[in-house]
Formats: sequence, C-alpha cells, structure tokens
Amino acid sequence: MHHLDLILTLTASLSAALVFGYITFRLKLSPIVGYLLAGFVVGPATPGFVGNQEIAQQFAEIGVILLMFGVGLQFHLKELLRVRKIAIPGGIGQILIATGLGVVALITTGGSWSTGLVFGLAISVASTVVLLRVLADNNDLHTPGGHIAIGWLVIEDLCTVLVLVLLPVIFSKTDASSVGVLISLAWSIAKLGLLIVVTLLAGQRVIHGILAKVSATGSRELFTLAVLVLPLCIALGAASLFGASMALGAFLAGMVVGRSNFSQRAATEALPMRDAFAVLFFVSVGMLFDPKMLLENPRLLAATLGVVLIGKPLTAFGIILGMKYPVRIGLVVAIALAQIGEFSFIVASLGEHLGLLDHQATNVLVATAIISISINPLLYRLIDPLERWLLRVAPSLRQRAGHTLTDHPEIHASSTTEGARSSVEQSWPIVRWSPATAGPEERPPESSQPE
Repeated sequence: MHHLDLILTLTASLSAALVFGYITFRLKLSPIVGYLLAGFVVGPATPGFVGNQEIAQQFAEIGVILLMFGVGLQFHLKELLRVRKIAIPGGIGQILIATGLGVVALITTGGSWSTGLVFGLAISVASTVVLLRVLADNNDLHTPGGHIAIGWLVIEDLCTVLVLVLLPVIFSKTDASSVGVLISLAWSIAKLGLLIVVTLLAGQRVIHGILAKVSATGSRELFTLAVLVLPLCIALGAASLFGASMALGAFLAGMVVGRSNFSQRAATEALPMRDAFAVLFFVSVGMLFDPKMLLENPRLLAATLGVVLIGKPLTAFGIILGMKYPVRIGLVVAIALAQIGEFSFIVASLGEHLGLLDHQATNVLVATAIISISINPLLYRLIDPLERWLLRVAPSLRQRAGHTLTDHPEIHASSTTEGARSSVEQSWPIVRWSPATAGPEERPPESSQPE
C-alpha cells in the first residue's frame, strides 16, 4: 500500500504541476504559481484525491538540496565583487529592514518576537527563479540594473544560508542560558569554518578528480549520476559530521563544482533532476495552503503583502538613490525584488521544524508568494512610466544618469557580461520559458564555443 501511495502521490503531483504550470505559462505568469496551485489541488484543503504529505516532503528535501546546489553552481565571486559596493550594503540593509518589518507585522497580530524573527527573515529574501525570469523576459538580464539585482540577490542568498546555519543554534532548547547559546554558537561557527575549508580545499581535489575520471569514461549516464550523488553525499556529510544544514553542504558542493572545468556540463546534466525535484518542492509547499486559515488572520496577510510589495521595494529604492545611482537602476532592482519564493519556504520549513512557526504563518507565506509572484511581471512593466514621472517631479535626479560613468564605472563594465550570461543561463535555464527567450534554448551549449 505504501508503494502504491508513493506512486499515486508522485503521479498526481507531477501531473497537476504540468497542467497548472502550463496554464500559468499561457497566462504569462511564473510557473511557480502553477506548481503552488497544483499542491493546493492535491492537498487536504480541496476535495478529491489527497496526496501523502509525508512522501511529498521527503521528495521536497531532495529538491531543496538540488536547488541549493544550483545556487552554489551559479555563484561567481568575481561577478559579485564587481557590484559589491552596492550589492553588499544594499542586500544586507534590505534584509535587516524587511526582517524588522516582519517582526512588527507578526507581533502586532499576536505573535512572539522569535516567531516574528523567523517570519521576517522568510519574507526578506526574494526568489532567484522569479527574479531571473522577469529580468530575462524584459531584456534586462545583462544591463547594469540586472547585474546589480543579481549581485544583490546573491548577497540575500548567502545571508539565507547563514540563517539556516544559525537558527538551530540560537533557538536550541538544550541550553536556554545566554552563555550556553554563545558557546553553542561559537562551536557551530568553528564547525562551519572547518566544513567550508574541508569542502572548498580538500573537497575540491576529490570532487574534481571524481568528475574527471567519470567524464573520461565518455558515459553521459555516469556523469549525470555523479552530479546527483556529489551534492547528496556532501549535504549528508555536512549534516551528520559537522552538524550543519544539508542545504549548506549542497551549496558548498555547487561552489566547488562551479569552479571546475565541468561547471557548465554539470549544470546542464543536473537540470532535469533538479527541476523535477524542485517542482515537487513547490507542490509540497502548496499542499500546506488553506484559504480558510487566511480568514482567521487577514491583518497578517495584509501586513505581509505590504512588507513584500511596498516595504522591500521602497527600502531598495531608497538605498540605491542614497548611493547616487540612476533612478532606473533603483526601479529595476526594487521591483524585481518585490516577491518571495523558494528561500522563503526553506526558512519557513526550518522554522516549523524548530517549533517557531505555525501553519497559519506558513499559510500566509504561501498566499503572499502566489500573489507577489503573479503580479511581479505586471509591476515590472510600470518601470518606464514610473521613471518618467519621477524625473518630472524631481528634475535633479536627471543629473545622476550623466555622472554614472565617473561615479559608478563598475556597472558599465562589460568584460564579464558573457560570463554572467553563461553562469545564469546554464545554472538557471528554468527561467527561460517565455517565447522571448526561447531562441537561446536551441543553441548548442556555450561550453562548446571557444572562450
């Protein structure tokens, strides 16, 4: 019966995801919305077939590992350093402010500060998949604003990885004293440092050696299997040997593979597996969605939407203008980040595991994700009229565009444009679903082109 339940859940989840993903694609929305709705349809809140949530969550854990492997695979330090002057303070500043607003939103609706902290962290980080999709659809992926938005998001991703490591230590119930927490925190940071050293230094030789030997066989199946096994093994080792999250181990594995000569091939071979499990991850989150629970606390939903759709964009826009960047760059970054997605759910899942978030808060996150992801492409179309309006009401902002070359030459650097295109398109082809970006999908892999 268990095997039949597994097959039924897997079949129903993927079938519903296919149907609703196609519908949302035709409506020019992100397929993530379709996957969340698919989970809602096969979940307990709707009549008819109900999938096994335990099985779905087990598949979702693999999805998280492969998603984090993809994030590590696309991480390139040189690209981040090029926009570090705006991305680092901007990303950290926005996370702090958005987290604070999330804490206020939850406390004013009856929650505790600890619950509010996890909730605020969950809504402070945007979806990588959605951001890259909206930038690509509007031909802004390789513009100065697109480069800054991607660098900004990388900082958010790195902060989220750190959050996944620190939350279990800070809210551990083994020793509630402040001294015990500090000792546990110091010990965890020491183990985290050792894990990073082992993975990036010793692991680099081992992983590169394994991929080289497997690649020398000429077998595509073996190479694909190696790309699947490596992040799973490192993720498991990070959790069992170093007490770190499996997500962190997968992220480090992606970084190591991304620095090898096999990075583009690994990204290409891992795509089918990663995308399939990522779909199951979103479906498992959608299974938690219950519209009736939103009626119990509509104020929290309204406050959360306010933070994501108004608070976060205004914060990003203010930071960028404060650092004397052009208005358009501020609008591109602000609106592209006005949504939440996969990392929000990963943080929320950890919060539920630690007993810090209840189903109602998670339900609000799912609703906020569906709404913000759905309207994000529509908001992005307002950039041009918003820019014209701002320049009309504040003519002094026009001068910034003229001084960009001297004040911020890094945003006009073009030496790494092809590298950025390669890393983004090879690591996240899931974003290239729109007709506007269908052409590059039919090109031969860039790894076959002379560098």
